[in-house]
Amino acid sequence: MISIHQMSSGIHQKVTMEEQKNDIELLLSDAGDFVETSASLWKLKTVDTLSDSVSTLASGMGIIGIFGLFVLIMSIGFALWIGDWLGKSFYGFFIIGGLYGLVGLICYFYRDRWFKEPVTNILIRKMLR
Repeated sequence: MISIHQMSSGIHQKVTMEEQKNDIELLLSDAGDFVETSASLWKLKTVDTLSDSVSTLASGMGIIGIFGLFVLIMSIGFALWIGDWLGKSFYGFFIIGGLYGLVGLICYFYRDRWFKEPVTNILIRKMLR
């Protein structure tokens, strides 16, 4: 014969197993929600970083464009002025062109230190922000 204690122990095991099954389902559901929330957060952070980098790049390019026009107009003015001073206008353009060639060579030799490293550091800093 089965005693009352054995019956209550069997019922208790069923209840406990059902509770464990519910707990596991709840845990898996929470884990799925966590993964979805983490993925959404990662996407939002990526979009924020990308939009910040693109806006910084666009504004920097605008400033560089305006500064480039300034340098171009000033270069033409100096070339004409030097050419007038030397007697032939094309002499001034050769001198200004030579100066730009010299500046270009110096920038070429120091391109990693002056351009590549700072730009890389700025991008990394923005991405890890």
